[in-house]
Amino acid sequence: MPEVQGQPPSIGELEAKYSLYCKAMRLLLKEGRSREAIQRTVCWSRLEQLHICLPSRYKSPDYLYVVLKRDLA
Repeated sequence: MPEVQGQPPSIGELEAKYSLYCKAMRLLLKEGRSREAIQRTVCWSRLEQLHICLPSRYKSPDYLYVVLKRDLA
């Protein structure tokens, strides 16, 4: 029997969890994960969805990656 996937989160749900996605990316960077590995995560895709839907309010995950990596250096 095929797996049934739930509905994708709404924009409101994504916005409510924005800080959680940023925290997840920060933790992945602290663990030393590569950019490619981070790009395959749920947090990256959710941050990307927010940026695509609301670009004036949310930065791209690429930008967040650079800023967070710089802050950890």
